[in-house]
Amino acid sequence: MKAGLLEQAAKPQLFRQIASNTARVDALLEPLDLQVRVDDLRGLAYVAVAPGWQADDAQEDEWTHPLVRRQRLTLEQSLLLAVLRREFLQREQEGGLGVAVRLGLDGLLAQLEIYLGATGSDMQDRKRLLELLDKLRAHGVVSEVDAQDQLTIRPMIVHLANPENLQALLVHLRELGQAGASRAS
Repeated sequence: MKAGLLEQAAKPQLFRQIASNTARVDALLEPLDLQVRVDDLRGLAYVAVAPGWQADDAQEDEWTHPLVRRQRLTLEQSLLLAVLRREFLQREQEGGLGVAVRLGLDGLLAQLEIYLGATGSDMQDRKRLLELLDKLRAHGVVSEVDAQDQLTIRPMIVHLANPENLQALLVHLRELGQAGASRAS
């Protein structure tokens, strides 16, 4: 779990050990102010900062943990994450929990252009999408793009793009819209 997450499909025995011994793993992680969270339905175990943890010298808007990096995403990455989460949940509802969600780049590009607009160059739009996906891959939410221009949306997306994070994104977008409207008047 040095990457912070473990999928049951990748290491079934280790996943079973973690899932059945969660209290023991939490006890080992407790001195580090971390805990393990297990999503049995999706076959996912991941490390999270323990609730109530706050650095002594942290300011209100700055968050730091010595072992966990803050996942700062750009606006484009956040929008793509929301689109991917919607697609993941929709396919999961249709096919059931645990279904592998594969998505083609062309369909994803069309969905993303709704929000970001097109640059006028197909190559430039594709390059932008691939760069965004590469950054999100580091967070464990998508696989690499394969030779058929498809990727797999991984179950971690449900936890990274949870309702609280998406609500914060929506509030931020509204603030940006209001600031832009007030400047225009």
